[in-house]
Amino acid sequence: MAKLRLFASAREMAGRARDTVPGATVGEVLEAACERYGPDFAGLLETCQVWRNGEPAAPGEPVGGDDEIAVLPPVSGG
Repeated sequence: MAKLRLFASAREMAGRARDTVPGATVGEVLEAACERYGPDFAGLLETCQVWRNGEPAAPGEPVGGDDEIAVLPPVSGG
């Protein structure tokens, strides 16, 4: 299982900053997170950047138990 790190609004929607989520690929981990946290989280995820071990990640990339998947929502400011 991969370690999932959630930031900003993703953290607020999930109600936690960290979790352990099953999946063999980045996409499977994100699908499991959407099932766990619900449709609002899934909608937000469409606008987020996803990184694996500090690098941008594609859904098909494999993950192992030592991998960390980070969900980074868009940042706004002014």
